[in-house]
Amino acid sequence: MTKEDFFQKIQQQLKAQKAFVCYRKPGQALANLLLQQDYTAHELTDFSENGFVFAPFDRNGKTYFIPQNTSETIQFELAEVLITDEETGSDYEGSYVGAEEDQKDYELLVQKGIDAIRDQRFRKVVLSRSELVELNDPSPMPIFKKLLQKYREAFVYCWFHPKTGLWMGATPETLLQVERDRFETMALAGTQVNKGQEQIEWGQKELEEQLLVTDFILNALEGLPEIKIGEISKPYSAHAGTLLHIRTDISGKVSQAEDQSKLIEALHPTPAVCGLPRKEALEFIQKNEHYDREYYSGFLGELNFKTEKKRNGNRRNQENQQFSAILKQTSLYVNLRCMKLKDGDARIYIGGGITRESDPAHEWMETVNKAQTMKSVLVK
Repeated sequence: MTKEDFFQKIQQQLKAQKAFVCYRKPGQALANLLLQQDYTAHELTDFSENGFVFAPFDRNGKTYFIPQNTSETIQFELAEVLITDEETGSDYEGSYVGAEEDQKDYELLVQKGIDAIRDQRFRKVVLSRSELVELNDPSPMPIFKKLLQKYREAFVYCWFHPKTGLWMGATPETLLQVERDRFETMALAGTQVNKGQEQIEWGQKELEEQLLVTDFILNALEGLPEIKIGEISKPYSAHAGTLLHIRTDISGKVSQAEDQSKLIEALHPTPAVCGLPRKEALEFIQKNEHYDREYYSGFLGELNFKTEKKRNGNRRNQENQQFSAILKQTSLYVNLRCMKLKDGDARIYIGGGITRESDPAHEWMETVNKAQTMKSVLVK
């Protein structure tokens, strides 16, 4: 299959308005394409399903999935997908209509959040906004190709479903990885621009914000009898394109594969996209953001995916090499650094964690920097 054939498959599926997802995991060389063969809208019910899931921020909203077993699956070497800037045009530059008014509204919202924290209603809240950017070229494929090219260490995806529309993104955050009885997750928070500096310094606000996320995840997991926490890394600076975040890796064991549903429910939404305590922060978001996040800050990825794993052979037992095991794996990511494409426009979603020490003007600039992750791949 050629590069042209691969992307032609996606274009044909989109033209037919059939669900599909194309994605590449962080640091991997393969692009994965899942093409649903009919128009059935598959809704997730209890996390026992098998396929690629797309879940909203609101846990009461509808989660859709593309079944693995009945869909056409294609894997393609990323080296063949990579393209030059000449193929995709130059980067999008410039502002958008309503930027000045949006800045005023967002800074007022942030100040309202700070005031609520100081009134001890909650300790942290994540407040978001969106930008609507007009595209000169409404074709989604050049944008997706640039995402693949630019963000090799992120989970990069292009998802379409008749019930959700067309989304794409490059998220730096893992929600949950499960294989057999092992699980991994991360606490990611705090943001600054990556200037290529050797010594990275973090302010007290960012350190406190990341610690809150870590503590929440650990407390949530410790409350589950089916979960045994193993390793907890020290916080470190993680690169995400042009940005840096503070990250802590957490891993452990789960008693049964079915218990991953409890893991997901305990983790989503994390304080990295909602706040702490979760209930109070969520109520504030729903009352004050005045727009629907839809699938931004939800989660997406492989759920109970069947994968073939070759047994390790050795010289004394070469016959073992012909055997393989079928494993179920789950790889879910938080839907950050994303956009929704519709009617020739791209709606970009961005947000930031607000604590007692937050400054509204600084928080506005943080969302501007995050928006640039997506704007940098929009084609003139």
